[in-house]
Amino acid sequence: MQKQCFFTQNNIKYIDYKDVDILKKFLNPHGRIMAKKKTGVSSKYQRQLATAVKRARFMGLLPFVSR
Repeated sequence: MQKQCFFTQNNIKYIDYKDVDILKKFLNPHGRIMAKKKTGVSSKYQRQLATAVKRARFMGLLPFVSR
């Protein structure tokens, strides 16, 4: 069975890079963005998610790597 997209389910139209709590859900313990297959996020939101995570990392809100 296919997972439902988190963002579609919660009626989120835009992924904000400042919303670190939501972004952290889609990062693995090492700080990498998890695959679309694993999270069940649609392609449109996976692209937005990647951009948001990269922006948050650049602004210092999320780590690039964590151990």
